Amino acid sequence: MTGGYEKRIKDDDLFETVEEVFDTRTVLNVVELMRRKVIKRLAGTISAGKESRVYLGYTYDDKPVAVKIYLTSSAEFKKGMWKYIAGDPRFAGFSPRNTRELVYAWARKEFRNLARLYEAGVRVPRPISVYNNVLVMEFIGEDGLRYPLLVEAYKDLELEELEKVYGRVLEELEKMVCRARLVHGDLSEFNIMVTPDADVVIIDVSQALDIGHPNALELLKRDVERVESFFKDEVGLNSVKDINSILEVLLKCLEKRKVE
Repeated sequence: MTGGYEKRIKDDDLFETVEEVFDTRTVLNVVELMRRKVIKRLAGTISAGKESRVYLGYTYDDKPVAVKIYLTSSAEFKKGMWKYIAGDPRFAGFSPRNTRELVYAWARKEFRNLARLYEAGVRVPRPISVYNNVLVMEFIGEDGLRYPLLVEAYKDLELEELEKVYGRVLEELEKMVCRARLVHGDLSEFNIMVTPDADVVIIDVSQALDIGHPNALELLKRDVERVESFFKDEVGLNSVKDINSILEVLLKCLEKRKVE
């Protein structure tokens, strides 16, 4: 009896934590992950956006994880996200009946993208589990605090560190395209995390597309332009490479992979 009572208290506490933002079904999705022993509890919010919230969670062995919960009531999903699924061969024949189904597919898409990138050696959070609109992944940070985004960190970095970060971003971009054969589709200073040793971690890969997607090359060009523009215009690095030369390298490696 005691164990059941304690479980109900934990579920009630969880509901009180998130009910202001999420509906009952979403809370039950989180509870299901708790019952599956994927996570033990949720703590504070790591980040909040229009389409999702990311919470700090803890596993049953008290290791921190990031718990990303997509908003099922966001009308923006249907407007902006369907185009990233419609041309994806992994979702061939998929026709969502409502926004909730689209959101669930979006969460699965991010999990698959993370797995594909992680297996290819791209520095992304390690995916752990996904259930409906809840994604659990590696927590990138220390002592319950996430590492800063590039847009938050760059002003506090020395020139040598900025040069390293820039080089690492290009390296991860090349691995993403040439090894994982994915295009991020929204790469910018807002979804690149910087570690204390000036390394980088790429996040928010839900919209990432297979290189064979009709819009992949257009989005790849946009990714490169955004990165180069930030480091050149905002950071002020003199070593920023020509956009076309970077694209040429990426396209050549793709051609080489086709031959292999």
